[in-house]
Amino acid sequence: MSDFPVDVIRSSRRKRTVQAALRDGRIRVMVPDGLDPDEETRVVAELTEKITSKASSARVDLVVRARQLAGRYRLPQPTTIEWSTRQMQRWGSCTPQEGRIRISNRLVAMPPWVLDSVIVHELAHLEVAGHGPEFQALVDRYELTERAKGYLIAKSENRD
Repeated sequence: MSDFPVDVIRSSRRKRTVQAALRDGRIRVMVPDGLDPDEETRVVAELTEKITSKASSARVDLVVRARQLAGRYRLPQPTTIEWSTRQMQRWGSCTPQEGRIRISNRLVAMPPWVLDSVIVHELAHLEVAGHGPEFQALVDRYELTERAKGYLIAKSENRD
């Protein structure tokens, strides 16, 4: 379900490609005229989800969120933190040497406390690279860590 109205525009000049864009608060999906109706439904849903997710992730300022969490839980600040559309297996990743954190944009649809848990996890990696007891002690400073882990496990198991 999209937060935005969706317009499907069929073009006889368009032969094989499909395209979607957010314009004036509406998602415009351009498809070839004569595209199989089932395929059109699938493509429109897929592109609408991508556009909606991208627009939603723009609403969360990861830099501000990470700064607040790092301060509250006495963890290092990242050099950079950004959304990633390429992370399909992980919820987040960290390059400690560079201070760089990437957060899967799939977390946009999750409750804020789940996103915060992933950010705290990645911030802890800036101090401890592995997942040993010292790392776990840092992560456990966030009071909803176990709850968020369970939530993400359930979400991962229920993927289509």
